[in-house]
Amino acid sequence: MSEAIKMQNTAAEDYAYSTPLDKLDVSDPNLWDDESYWPVFERMRNEAPLHRCETPWENPFREDDSDASVGPYWSVTRYDDIMAIDTNHKVFSSEPAIVLPDPEADFTLPMFIAMDQPKHDVQRKTVGPAVSPQSLANMTGLIRERTQYVLDSLPINEEFDWVDKVSIELTTMMLATLFDFPFEERRKLTRWSDVATAGPETGIVESLDQRRQELYECLEYFTELWNQRVKEEPKFDLISMLAHGEETKNMDPLEYLGNLILLIVGGNDTTRNSMSASIYSTNLFPSEWDKLKNDVDLVPNAVAEIIRWQTPLAYMRRTALEDYEMHGQTIKKGDKIAMWYASGNRDERKFERPNDLIVDRHNARNHISFGFGIHRCFGNRLAELQLQILWQEMLKRFDKIEVMEMPTLNHSSFVKGYTKMIVKIKG
Repeated sequence: MSEAIKMQNTAAEDYAYSTPLDKLDVSDPNLWDDESYWPVFERMRNEAPLHRCETPWENPFREDDSDASVGPYWSVTRYDDIMAIDTNHKVFSSEPAIVLPDPEADFTLPMFIAMDQPKHDVQRKTVGPAVSPQSLANMTGLIRERTQYVLDSLPINEEFDWVDKVSIELTTMMLATLFDFPFEERRKLTRWSDVATAGPETGIVESLDQRRQELYECLEYFTELWNQRVKEEPKFDLISMLAHGEETKNMDPLEYLGNLILLIVGGNDTTRNSMSASIYSTNLFPSEWDKLKNDVDLVPNAVAEIIRWQTPLAYMRRTALEDYEMHGQTIKKGDKIAMWYASGNRDERKFERPNDLIVDRHNARNHISFGFGIHRCFGNRLAELQLQILWQEMLKRFDKIEVMEMPTLNHSSFVKGYTKMIVKIKG
């Protein structure tokens, strides 16, 4: 595996430094299949911390001119610059989308993460109690019980897919609990999460029409659950909170679907891909597993470091509401800006040896994987709790979990994660 990584790194550096600076386009998902983007980010941070891409990649799967496209955009790649934009809500808007492609004109899905104040605040507040400190305390026992069950069911000295058997299973169980979703059908949530962030180029769906149809099926399923909850007394699940919330009970169906997608993807991708990164990163840096084995008190800091190292959502988009000066250039009103969290978390100006996993890193908690400001991930504490429990239970059981081959990565510049990772637990 190490030889394959060396070859990848060499090819990535050749691309990053031989391509004219103004031709670099880090939104191209082809760079994300083998992590070719790292030297691109490094070059941007050093030579063009505010980088303009005029001609983004052409998606060969675009079906007609009405399909959403990326269009020109700015990349912000340094930690401090990302923080400046992410906290300046008066100049940089989350509307109309948090991804670079604009919404399809006839299929716009409003969601509170892609809303500005005050509507963002009231919708977020409606579902906030689901992840309050008291809620997390109440769920801790269940999370631990399920984690123990999943880990105890894994084969020893046999190869299996960690993504499917552990990462997806644990996160989908949690999502089913948060929504009070029929437990036996919980893998529907995984599918809808994958479809929601997929275009035809990913191979997850064959066309944008298929994507739309499957998301309508998601809406239909959740509308039945909504209609059930409306007739019941308010409960402590996300659907009931939305159905009874004063600010959300009259949502348009597509706004309901948009918020469902936000909650499903947010509850699925961050935790799921950090669970997979837990194993992959400690294979690349095996001494860090040993540190944890020798000192389990490091687990909370290690979880923050793994989330920094992985950065499960690579960027968030903002749209300028007025002209803004940065690094001697002008972001014009209406321009798109990609805040590349993945790059900010590897900024040498903020993190020493940023490409290394260091579980006792002194400033690991300063990562920006959850964003910052009013849009900071509202389920971040739940994600950390799930990962901490996973690590505590793994360290009790296993001396080593070995990655047997290069994992398969998402074909996406937005969701930075793993689709398959074959491992073996050494007995």
